Amino acid sequence: MRSFPRTLGLPWVALLGAVAACGDGEPAPPSPPPPDPDPSIACVPVITLPEGLCAVVHHPGVGRARQLVVAGNGDVFVGMRSGGVVALRDEDGDHKADRTERWGEPNASGIGLGEETLYLAVDNGVLRYPLAEGSLVPSGGPDVIVTGLPDERNHAAKSLALHPDGTLFVGIGSPGNACQDPARTPGLPGKDPCEELATRGGIWRFAADQTGQSQQDGERFSTGVRNAAAIAVHPGTGDLYATIHGRDQLRELWPSYYTAAEGSENPAEEFARINLGSDFGWPYCYHNPATNQKLLAPEYGGDGSTVGRCADMDMPDVVLPAHWAPNAMAFSHAGAPEGYREGAFVAFHGSWNRSPPQQGYNVTWIPFENGEPTGGWSVFADGFAGGTISSSGQADYRPTGVAVGPGGAVYISDSLSGRIWKVIEKPDQ
Repeated sequence: MRSFPRTLGLPWVALLGAVAACGDGEPAPPSPPPPDPDPSIACVPVITLPEGLCAVVHHPGVGRARQLVVAGNGDVFVGMRSGGVVALRDEDGDHKADRTERWGEPNASGIGLGEETLYLAVDNGVLRYPLAEGSLVPSGGPDVIVTGLPDERNHAAKSLALHPDGTLFVGIGSPGNACQDPARTPGLPGKDPCEELATRGGIWRFAADQTGQSQQDGERFSTGVRNAAAIAVHPGTGDLYATIHGRDQLRELWPSYYTAAEGSENPAEEFARINLGSDFGWPYCYHNPATNQKLLAPEYGGDGSTVGRCADMDMPDVVLPAHWAPNAMAFSHAGAPEGYREGAFVAFHGSWNRSPPQQGYNVTWIPFENGEPTGGWSVFADGFAGGTISSSGQADYRPTGVAVGPGGAVYISDSLSGRIWKVIEKPDQ
């Protein structure tokens, strides 16, 4: 196993941060930043935003988009479930993509930009492409940084985050609710110990510059994390943060312990700083937002109120509503709109396991102060679902990626049609 540094608290300039082959065409020459925007641009009243901000449709639909990143010149790179990477460029400063390049293979999810490189997480590993500054397509095929990651059953998509100390974090989700066999079986106890934790349900750390690594070459940085689909490194402190998917189906699988309302409101989604060796309790424990406790899961003898062995599990910094499904997060910076300069944006894909109506389908703001989360949160962008819905299949759009551009604009991707929004300050009329 590779030896890794034990501390992460290094100030740095953020590296924004999912089997692809190079597409047709040569890399584009470096380009200057887009010109100043036209103040007559009309905002699109599809989503609701804070006063003074508006959304422009940067691209009407790239396909099954996942996470996205923005380069220093404003180019946007989108990881695609249906086709590798889509690269977008606004050439005339109207906030809309004029040029689109597509390259790569399907099943991408997490994505990150390094120094003249693009990292792409696919279901079974991580690839690294040579990407010159100002280019939309890579100059060659990928290096395989990590291969052989588990990708069977649920939560196959991988998240990634780059750290300036030369390491790479990869979130590997669990395949089920509570380590049952068969999974999601009413009344069935979970396996104890849960052998899935050896390869899933946690965050692993690898060397970002070393090719051909297996999971055994990496280090399990944190465990008990059911699905860390949204991870990012804080640009000032160097700390790793995750917004964690909680489990599903407490009411459906254990109706004697949970009412419909309790099933809808449990467990919380957790926003947390991830430290080396931390354990957030999955599958044995879940977070109850009503009491702010980790409770014992019913598969392991819990009854909706027993704490038991969960008393020593790590706790979240911010408690978020149940079943909203956090799929991406991005830290902001000083160029962002006032009130949104220190903290993190989280894209929520939206619920399916709540009593109707379903909730989430938004981008939420988590404020920080002096490099620490304050404990609060608020909805930043809403209305993606298109109204009150009873099932996720009725949603118009489902946020699945979020990134902050060099000028402070917030980019949001949708997993259904792949619409990309760009949130800007309202132009003067």
